[in-house]
Amino acid sequence: MIKINKYLTLLFKFIVFLGIFYILFNSSIAQTIYPFSFAMLYALVWANQKVYVVVPAYIIAGVIYCHTLEFSICLLVSTFCLLVPYFIHLLCKKNMRKWEFALLAIVGQSANVVFDILSGMHPALCFVCVLFGVLFMFACINVFEAIIIRGFSNKLTSLEIISLFSIIAVLSGGFSVLNIKDFSFLKLFVCFLILLFSFCSTQTLSLLVASVCGLGSLMATTKPIFVAPFMIWVLSALLFKKHNRIFMTISVLCVEVVVGLYFKLYGSFSFVSYLPVLIASAIFLCLPKSWCKEISVVFNLSKDRIAMKNVVNRNRELLHKRLGNLGEIFGDMTNIYRSMLKKGMSLEDIKKVLEQEIATNICSFCPERNHCHRTMSESTKKVFDELITIAYEKGRATLLDTPSYLTSRCKQTNAIVSCINNLTAQYKKYVGMIRDVDTSKMIIAEQLLGVSKIMTNLSKEVETSVSFDTTRENKILDELTYHNIICIDAVVFQKDVWTMEVSLVVRSDDAQKPRIVDVVSKICGCKMAIFENFSSSRPGYNIVNLKTAPKYDCIFGVSQKTKNGSKVSGDTYSIVKLGGDKVMFAINDGMGSGEKAERASEMSINLVENFYKAGFDNDLILSTTNKLLNLYKEEIFSALDVCVLDQKDGLVDFIKMGAPNSFVVNEDECRAIETGSLPIGIVDNSKPLVKKNVVKGKDFVVLVSDGVSDSFRDTGEFEDCIKNIKTKNPQEFADELLDRALACNNGYAVDDMTILVVKVLDF
Repeated sequence: MIKINKYLTLLFKFIVFLGIFYILFNSSIAQTIYPFSFAMLYALVWANQKVYVVVPAYIIAGVIYCHTLEFSICLLVSTFCLLVPYFIHLLCKKNMRKWEFALLAIVGQSANVVFDILSGMHPALCFVCVLFGVLFMFACINVFEAIIIRGFSNKLTSLEIISLFSIIAVLSGGFSVLNIKDFSFLKLFVCFLILLFSFCSTQTLSLLVASVCGLGSLMATTKPIFVAPFMIWVLSALLFKKHNRIFMTISVLCVEVVVGLYFKLYGSFSFVSYLPVLIASAIFLCLPKSWCKEISVVFNLSKDRIAMKNVVNRNRELLHKRLGNLGEIFGDMTNIYRSMLKKGMSLEDIKKVLEQEIATNICSFCPERNHCHRTMSESTKKVFDELITIAYEKGRATLLDTPSYLTSRCKQTNAIVSCINNLTAQYKKYVGMIRDVDTSKMIIAEQLLGVSKIMTNLSKEVETSVSFDTTRENKILDELTYHNIICIDAVVFQKDVWTMEVSLVVRSDDAQKPRIVDVVSKICGCKMAIFENFSSSRPGYNIVNLKTAPKYDCIFGVSQKTKNGSKVSGDTYSIVKLGGDKVMFAINDGMGSGEKAERASEMSINLVENFYKAGFDNDLILSTTNKLLNLYKEEIFSALDVCVLDQKDGLVDFIKMGAPNSFVVNEDECRAIETGSLPIGIVDNSKPLVKKNVVKGKDFVVLVSDGVSDSFRDTGEFEDCIKNIKTKNPQEFADELLDRALACNNGYAVDDMTILVVKVLDF
């Protein structure tokens, strides 16, 4: 059954090709030159059609068209010049190129040129005939690549549309001379095309196909008899396009009657001359809707997607307003939380409260109360103040801290000191609890402020309308198709002043081709880079997203050594791609070594990394991380060294909390980024040291933990060591620096050692 279907398919193709070749043998330019049939032969072979089907169809159609010996020789020469090189390339398993096909086509017409010159044709006219044939061959190849090879699921490019119309014009010229009495095959062919284009394509293409068919007939016969009727047909069809296919066909049928009977454009008009239009209309009505939908995809050349773009910009406008409102809400919540801070009493207020407590608990039952608190009130208050201050600052007061004049006259001295110690300890515990509560509220307030800023920034990002570029979209589709990259859709829009983004839907096999970047960069007028490539909802296709490439790229190398005697390193590092073409590099050195230091380091670096990913500010990130670590039950201290590189302009932010010096190194200089600030997690109000710097291509940025810097005698020796490393590879740079640091201690790691080297590259 499968073989029968295969043979039937080949037979059907043979009949179709036979008819096409016969039509093209009859197609001409002013009935003088006939350059189109051999061009179709070569184009079909290029489109991987079976040569044992195409070549016999070509020869038989030629013999039917003309029985002379000379013409038969021309057919054989043309096919011989095609088949011999074709089979040679097939045996060598090497594909033929288009220019080779063009050369073979020219050589294959040598017999035609010789016989035409012998028959009296001017040599220049023979050259024009061959030239038109080669051009027509390329037009056919463009269309066959689009439809036969790619299928009907992709739009035709501008060049492919032009090529298709040239084929239609040539076929119309061939049909012009094929009549059976009053039955016109041209009218049958053109009527069907006009109905199909009117229903499945744009008005412009519909009018164009009618014009092309009329001009094709005029080119072949030099008679403009069909130009006006075809234009009237298409106008009548377009009038009823939005209603129903039946109304379209009825309108064309009625117009044909008016044109033939009333205007008498054909000279004579009968039922036989009316029959082609009737048959074409019936065939059009029998076309399945699914076929029409597929054909509409092919002809939908200039889909502008205005409605989609309006929806996108309208949604951005709504999102801008909502994000702005959310930012204001979180800002108000920040103020509310800050107003809820209880804070603590001053030391003077504490003394007054504790003095009242002592007087109530201890002195109220003493017979000398009035003497101490009235007669000797100033000296008693002074003693209490001093004892409370000592207990508050040192943690405990003793009898040795009590003045002798008080112990000599007061029998409750021990009770007073004990009460002061107890009350002070209780109060300090209470103050600590209040401080923790306030710190928690401040953390929440800072996070709300951070969210408010993020919402406000996002609101500003979506405030402007997206500017789509339809012209570039069509150019990209055409250019990619020219390079044999199947792209069924493209969207080009300006994200902001600096960034242009392009989204392509390409065949999965083509998604990794570097030519995509070259084509898009050329058409957009700036260097583009792929930042996303993932499968689309349509099987067999990928979404490839590109955007304006940043000025700089970077690579990095890391080298580490755990402290001798420790199982794990207390150093951690992080490399994170942030939004807006920014990259974060960080080293976190947990105080000490071993598991506790590792836990502290990981906790700190994870907090910082996630905050940066979310888009929080530098100050807010480190302030919040610092407060969170202070609330932790165990003491967790760590030195944090963060470097944020903006790839668009080479601006680098160095953020340091207790970290050693960093360096920016190139062939000319070695710039030190000095350290500052306390390590993170020690005090609540510790602020990071933030320094800005500018880097350029080939610069190295070197971050180290203190285990590396402390291995050298001083900063000068460390800096000289970095200057003397000449490698251009960041990993080799890190490895060599680690080896030199270990060599300073005879290969012994006195502390955990981490080196992170970043090399900046021109993109």
